[in-house]
Amino acid sequence: MNVKRDIRFRVYIAFSCICLLGFAIVFKAAMIQIKDGPKLRAQAQEMSVRTDTLFAERGNIYTEDGTMLCSTIPQFDVHIDFTVVQKDTFYTHIDSLSKKLSDLFRDASTAQYKEKLVQAFKDSSKYFELGTKISYDKYFALRNFPILKKGQRKGGLIVDTRNTRDNPYDILALQTVGRYQPAIWRDKKLVKNVKGLEAMYDSLLSGSNGWCLKQRIAASKWATMDGTRTEPQNGKDIVTTLDISIQNVAEHALMDALKQYNCWNGTCVVMEVSTGKIRAMANLGAQEDGSYYEDQNYALKLAEPGSTFKIVTLLSLLKDGLINVEDDVNCCGGQRQFGSRVMHDSHSGLGVMSIKKAYAQSSNVGMASLAYQFYYSNPEKFTKHIKELHLNAKTGIDLNGESKAILTEPHEKDLWNSSTLPWLATGYGVMITPLHTCMMYNAIANGGKMMKPYLVSSALEYGKEVIHFEPTVLEEKIADKLVIDQLKKCTEEVVLSGTGKHIQSPYYTIAGKTGTAQVWDKGIPYSAGVYQGSFVGYFPADNPKYTMVVVIRTKPHSNSYYGGTIAAPVFRMVADKIFANGEGSWKGGMIDSISKNSKPSLVAKATTIYNQQTLLDAFKRPLSIKKDIGAIAQIKLDSSNNIVVQSKSISENIVPDVVGMSLKDAVYILEKQGLRVRIYGSGLIQSQSILPGTLTRKGQIIIVQLS
Repeated sequence: MNVKRDIRFRVYIAFSCICLLGFAIVFKAAMIQIKDGPKLRAQAQEMSVRTDTLFAERGNIYTEDGTMLCSTIPQFDVHIDFTVVQKDTFYTHIDSLSKKLSDLFRDASTAQYKEKLVQAFKDSSKYFELGTKISYDKYFALRNFPILKKGQRKGGLIVDTRNTRDNPYDILALQTVGRYQPAIWRDKKLVKNVKGLEAMYDSLLSGSNGWCLKQRIAASKWATMDGTRTEPQNGKDIVTTLDISIQNVAEHALMDALKQYNCWNGTCVVMEVSTGKIRAMANLGAQEDGSYYEDQNYALKLAEPGSTFKIVTLLSLLKDGLINVEDDVNCCGGQRQFGSRVMHDSHSGLGVMSIKKAYAQSSNVGMASLAYQFYYSNPEKFTKHIKELHLNAKTGIDLNGESKAILTEPHEKDLWNSSTLPWLATGYGVMITPLHTCMMYNAIANGGKMMKPYLVSSALEYGKEVIHFEPTVLEEKIADKLVIDQLKKCTEEVVLSGTGKHIQSPYYTIAGKTGTAQVWDKGIPYSAGVYQGSFVGYFPADNPKYTMVVVIRTKPHSNSYYGGTIAAPVFRMVADKIFANGEGSWKGGMIDSISKNSKPSLVAKATTIYNQQTLLDAFKRPLSIKKDIGAIAQIKLDSSNNIVVQSKSISENIVPDVVGMSLKDAVYILEKQGLRVRIYGSGLIQSQSILPGTLTRKGQIIIVQLS
């Protein structure tokens, strides 16, 4: 009886515990449902639904003739998931796959590739890396390799696409165009690493991202939910005022001078006289390894300009009716004391001469004496002229990072003394950028109209112009015609008989001014022996088309530092190139002279008939083009030195052969076929990603590799 009672008691205890446990479970479930339910349901939803960003494509940057300066191109990270590859498939094709990978990447032998792939297959690697940042043409070839061409489910091919910003001309105009990098988090702030036009026009180029909701439909598959997709708005393209041929020669000429004289840095800016358009802006600085790179925009950096500023002194005196350039000035043998300081000319022995001659010989004493004579009692009158020329402010060019000019003024008693005015008249006590100097001389070349320098002429949306930027006039007249004419005579005299006479051209006229200034800068005292040599001018002097400034900074105690020595030859080289490529009245000048003294041996790659005709006309080699020859032709000389023209046919909807062509001609031909061109390198076309003769698809991308 006691045994039955004991068993019954234990059963009751067990039953009670089970009831309590069940009650606890129900209670806990209810609490979770009421208290934590909304949060958990949201988490579950997030695991099955996600928001994806649809990134907008950043706009391209072009020159006015359609040359691409910057573009967004795809790059690919490629991996293999060996867990989905069948064993017999792998061992059947491993040899051919290894060879093709070795031939494509050229970073390992066929045997080395096979060894790595076999080991990864044995290890059942799910994410074996084949390559990162692979270009489109390599990816296009790779996806057709054995095993990989079976795709992701059977061939294990895993591809992650990333968009990168590409500058096909490498460092050419790099500081002007800029190099775009995605924003990064730094010190809990989102920082954009963008410079140049990429930064200035970021709002136009970037567009706006879209988004969509995706729902998980399988373990690793997601599908876009209906009605949740907001399409991205791609960025607009911008068209710059840069001319790639002028930019190219400016950079090379500047590079040659910097290397020849072992200088620190330099800049060359070319501006179109009538509009203020910047046609070239080259900037090069010395690197630790001795090379030169576009590391900073030196065209926007402040420095005391030196003798190129003397034009402001002349303009002020002429506007106030105080002098005529044919009047005499005493250069005092090249030495004169002002206050407690003695001013020297680099050319000693200069005496009494006309103001025009003193300017041409770059006499510091002559210009300082005039300013001292007429403005010493009222220096504010002189500094007022400087302000009227916008030389105490920014130029306003559409680039970030421009420095505001600095001018020492008479009311600054701690800075102004008895010697400040004469030194200011020769380009010291004022800090302006090379772009300021270019803008100032451009106003003289333009008959007195001062134009604001600018770099972007329009914005495009799907090839259609949506924004147009007009030239901006800063000052309608900086002086009357009589004053401008006298200033032009002075600048012309510099090249005729003065410090710039060695850069005269037999084909066109040049006017300008040399400048040499001892540099005072952050961390660089005058005693360091650092100089800034410059030349600024315009050409042709009788009908100005372009204004150019070249400024080069030497290393300490350099043997060559005069502007006429290190900067003026760069000006002449660039001007020659522009003249040789000139249009209208310029055509036939230099190139005609060459043709009279040369017997060219022509072997020309395929290009447009217009370009061939222009070349042959210039060399006085007349060529009669048959109507049926087509738009594209190849010219050669036969054994009798006669010109032979061979037709190069272009068929509609067929990829043409552009190997050997210039970039400009190739892009024209390919885009006419409806292809989208992506460019690598510079020079002539070396290879193309789509074989000639292939059927085209409208909008298809073709990669061209330049030599």
